[in-house]
Amino acid sequence: MNNNNPLNEQATALYDVAIVGYGPTGAVLANLMAECGLSVLVLEREAGVVQLPRAIRFDAECMRVFQTIGLLPRLRDQVSAAPGMKFVNATDELLIEWQRPVTLGSHGWSDCYRVHQPDLEQALRERLQERAGVQVLSRHDVYAISEQVDHVVLSYENMRTGELLASRARYVIGCDGARSLVRRLMGSALEDLQLHERWLVVDLMLKRPMPELGDYSIQYCDPQRPSTYICGAGERRRWEVMVMPGDDPAQLNTPEWIWQRLARWIGPSDAEIERSAVYMFHSVVARQWRRGRLMIAGDAAHQTPPFMGQGMAAGIRDAANLAWKLRAVLAGEAGDELLDSYESERVPHVREFIEGAVRFGDIIQTTDSDAVASRDASLSRAIKRFRTPEPVLGPGAHDGAPLGLAGQVTPQFRLADGRLMDDATGYRYLLLCRPEIRAVAAALPGPALVCRVAEEPAVLAWLDGLGACAALIRPDRYLHGLARATEDLEPLLFRAFPSSPALRRSYCP
Repeated sequence: MNNNNPLNEQATALYDVAIVGYGPTGAVLANLMAECGLSVLVLEREAGVVQLPRAIRFDAECMRVFQTIGLLPRLRDQVSAAPGMKFVNATDELLIEWQRPVTLGSHGWSDCYRVHQPDLEQALRERLQERAGVQVLSRHDVYAISEQVDHVVLSYENMRTGELLASRARYVIGCDGARSLVRRLMGSALEDLQLHERWLVVDLMLKRPMPELGDYSIQYCDPQRPSTYICGAGERRRWEVMVMPGDDPAQLNTPEWIWQRLARWIGPSDAEIERSAVYMFHSVVARQWRRGRLMIAGDAAHQTPPFMGQGMAAGIRDAANLAWKLRAVLAGEAGDELLDSYESERVPHVREFIEGAVRFGDIIQTTDSDAVASRDASLSRAIKRFRTPEPVLGPGAHDGAPLGLAGQVTPQFRLADGRLMDDATGYRYLLLCRPEIRAVAAALPGPALVCRVAEEPAVLAWLDGLGACAALIRPDRYLHGLARATEDLEPLLFRAFPSSPALRRSYCP
């Protein structure tokens, strides 16, 4: 066979899912797909993990995803809990305090963790190597995608040899970044949320301990030069400085210019520059996340300024939301329309974080003297205590309003046997029941659903607070819906599993 023909022997395999892009979003999605027992092809144009620091934070919800895919043994020595963030003005007056306790919270983890992204990516890839049914092709560049009736053909180049190849998959997910080819081939435009500013990002490695820098991240809302300090993992520290009118582009990224801007805090005798780069901070959301068998996730679907530290976290949430839905559709347990709920649920959720980052950006990047005076006066009168939001999902695969708290992320409890609840559940639905309806739990669990009788006081108190005898929790840990009384159980399961009558009957008394 002619090896220059894209329709070669590689195209005879039919994967359940092909993932274009092997950054954190793609790697998490591939791990979750493998957790579901699906066959996965990953195509990545780079040879390996890019060895430059990028994302340096993730939150407790992300840690639950890492817990689900069995990543914790590799992460324990890589990450550390991080406290919150302070916003101060030009005279170091506190404007906003964002507290993120390092103690274990409602998710079973601390609110926020420091991480070095290359280490995280390497851990994700090593975990994926342990799984069956996954093929990863690095240095393979996708250049065309063709949708067929029941599958998609991906054409790509082996960048090491120049050989043109093709593979088939039932669904394709573009996790291929801000310049996503998959998004462009879908014809999905970007909605602009109106924040575009250039900042210089500088990552440093300390040469000596500098406890005086502190653990808190600090946003310096100084109109002369808005800046950010972030305490990274280990000896890493980051500064971000806003590019101002009149800055010489030829000097921006030189060590001399950098050290001059950082002289207030640190100097070349204290640290060495690991990397520096000028970034344009964007705030955009793709107008279409799915077209037929093509979908996008991560930076391909949305981009946020870094002021809330939610860029990588948003992509991980995309993966957790999408993977179980793909499994259900591919297994015939749900109709293809379930995949439409991925966009309808995730867009309002991610928009809330991006719009919050834009509002913070407006506070931080204010340089007009009258606006600065008004800002400082309004914020200093009562220091704002900011809490990390936990937005409700948009309409989709949950009961939603007016049935209460459906669509909200649920807590993770420590069970009576010492395990965390997610470990006992896996990446499946959980029906959490009060003891008086123990008969519901008597049936053997099905492959997609775990039924557990609540015995722990904290779990019973949670159900009491919801006014529920049972709660149905989705694989991504968001609440599908509640049963207020025993007679509500069958309708609840019917709504969750409309294509699985046998499963519904197995769990209804």
